[in-house]
Amino acid sequence: MSTELKTCLGFDFGTRRIGVAVGRRLLGSASPLPPITARDGIPDWSDIEKLVAEWSPDGFVVGLPLNMDGSESEMSRRATKFGKRLQGRFNKPYFMMDERLSSHEAKGYVIEQGGDRDFGRNSVDGIAAVLILQSWFAAQENE
Repeated sequence: MSTELKTCLGFDFGTRRIGVAVGRRLLGSASPLPPITARDGIPDWSDIEKLVAEWSPDGFVVGLPLNMDGSESEMSRRATKFGKRLQGRFNKPYFMMDERLSSHEAKGYVIEQGGDRDFGRNSVDGIAAVLILQSWFAAQENE
């Protein structure tokens, strides 16, 4: 089923902010979008509806924040629930992608570029979503 996906929205789930990226599988690349604010992990779904209307994704990729030993955490369970809600609301498949260290890598990138955590498209959250989406594209190529 994942071979049918051309355009995807990627998400870096968080309780206060959810990073977002859009990517094209053919190119294997993604671009950050401004993060979505959330209240205890619950986004304003109308913000996501606007993204879905604008980008017409074929599916969603959500970062799975596992513990370093690979075990699940409360955040990984919440991220999976978010993915299931995306699928339920928009009738498009979702895929979970191990995101261990993506936020750490994104912070380093943003600092290196002279940005800060909350700067729109160059936010740590958006860059983390890009890394999650690009990692997923790369994993699909290896299947």
